[in-house]
Amino acid sequence: MGKGSQGAKSSKGARSSKGAKGSKGATRSKGGNGTEAVFRALADSTRRSLLDQLFKEDGQTLSSLAEVAAGHALGHTQRLPMTRFGVMKHLRILEDAGLIVTRRLGRQKLHFLNPVPIRLIHDRWIDKYTEPWAATLTGLKKNLEATMERVFEIYIKTTPERL
Repeated sequence: MGKGSQGAKSSKGARSSKGAKGSKGATRSKGGNGTEAVFRALADSTRRSLLDQLFKEDGQTLSSLAEVAAGHALGHTQRLPMTRFGVMKHLRILEDAGLIVTRRLGRQKLHFLNPVPIRLIHDRWIDKYTEPWAATLTGLKKNLEATMERVFEIYIKTTPERL
């Protein structure tokens, strides 16, 4: 009986640790709370630059993305000390959030942008704020904050006293 209860404890402990692993694996494959995972993934500038690079050229390898990520991190054009391992961690977070998908082609692992989660966030959180008046106001803001592209010159014939 002592062995049976001990066996139950060890199997229960084994089940709970397996359950945690299993749920973590399930979370990874499903992306957990999708919206939250996407927001978390988009919160980092390096991950956003990786997504931008995949938007420009889809189906890139880790090596090509690591080259770009190192140069684009923090807005610099020169390479920064980012290892392939660091880029792999960022890619894993993006993949867990469903923002990228990977495919194997021989020995290469290609990364592709998946725009669907971003579109779902747009439809749920952003679209409701883009009423016509909001779009007009943002357009006005862009026009007023943009650098002046035109220069107008006018000559007025008058005397200094009238001016």
